[in-house]
Amino acid sequence: MNAKRQNRTKEQRRAARKAAPGIKIAAALLAIALPAFAGGCGGADTDVTALEDGVYIGVSSEDDDGAYGEVTITVKDGTITDCGFVTWQKDGSVKDEEYGKVNGEISNRDFYDKAQLAVRAMQQYADALVETQSSQDVDAVTGATIAHGQFLEAVDDALNDEK
Repeated sequence: MNAKRQNRTKEQRRAARKAAPGIKIAAALLAIALPAFAGGCGGADTDVTALEDGVYIGVSSEDDDGAYGEVTITVKDGTITDCGFVTWQKDGSVKDEEYGKVNGEISNRDFYDKAQLAVRAMQQYADALVETQSSQDVDAVTGATIAHGQFLEAVDDALNDEK
């Protein structure tokens, strides 16, 4: 595999996700069932030491609300040196400090707090991948399991997808 995957456009990544409409259900089931069967917290890991230096980008399938995750992983000298993870809402906006607000206001504190927990977990997942060098060792944060599944799927897409 080579690092040229980073040149795919957002539209190309979205088209690839939409090409398999049943993937949402399968991905959700795998995110739940695989750790129980594999004894870990994710899918098959890639031997990072075998990857060429470069930036690898992967995306997850969309969830029931049309949101999806996107991971950007930098590999240097056989090591993951940086990882970023964001999730995008159906309307194309990123889930950030505004996520969970309605018209820019916090109208439901409980909903907003849960939404922000997921936003914080996205950074924790990215940091854990750099620290552990293994998606199987990135544990889910309680309350942010959908983001965890999207993260694992996007990492798999970035590092294991032969394109």
